[in-house]
Amino acid sequence: MVILGIDPGTTRVGYGVIKANGNKIEYVRGGLLKTGGPAADSLRVMESDLGKVIEEIKPERAGIEKLFFAKNQKTGIRVAEARGVLLNTAAKAGLEIVELAPSEVKLALTGSGNASKEAVAKMVRYFVKLPKEKIVDDVTDALAIAIAVSRRMI
Repeated sequence: MVILGIDPGTTRVGYGVIKANGNKIEYVRGGLLKTGGPAADSLRVMESDLGKVIEEIKPERAGIEKLFFAKNQKTGIRVAEARGVLLNTAAKAGLEIVELAPSEVKLALTGSGNASKEAVAKMVRYFVKLPKEKIVDDVTDALAIAIAVSRRMI
């Protein structure tokens, strides 16, 4: 099964794609959807770019991180808007969608819902063989989400 993980953000969205077959997980692709400018333009670009990724990789399932807390109310609203666009894009593509809290992702990968970002990144590298170049945190987080979704299927 091909699974798309999505880490929503305000100026960039991380995505990670894996192929899961039982306990075997294979890295397919990861990247960033970079946005910017006025909110409406940013959301339109986000929708278009995610739509292209979905069309290219044809995932069967998508995992997206839930909005858990926003210290800055303005940022929380922008992330919520982005999540809405991303969820709608995945739903329109007919994907089964799994929403996970950050603690659920951490628990699935490390065994602790309070694990550090570094511990999660280490486990992502344990589960999938990543390319040699440095992977941006947003992409690692998206891959962690995809892996957590795959572990729910086992």
